Amino acid sequence: MADISITQKHKLPHKKAKAAAQKVADQLAEEYGVTAEWDGDVLNFKRTGVSGTLALATHEAQLDISLGFMLKAFAATIEEHIHKNMKKVFSGKE
Repeated sequence: MADISITQKHKLPHKKAKAAAQKVADQLAEEYGVTAEWDGDVLNFKRTGVSGTLALATHEAQLDISLGFMLKAFAATIEEHIHKNMKKVFSGKE
């Protein structure tokens, strides 16, 4: 079960939604050192102590993150930060 689960609604066409998801992944890579790889409409990312997916559906992006023991204490802070970023990126106004 994911430690962090965020569902972000959006009105972007598929191509722009995928670009927004990539931007979220780039931010995760920069801030948390994860590596990411697309498998269709699912972006898989990982690093030691962190793994997850960002799945695109029509008008929705679903982010699920599993945290290692050392990062679980920061789950609420991490979730709040990522949720703000996703809301901004998927608004289409960035």
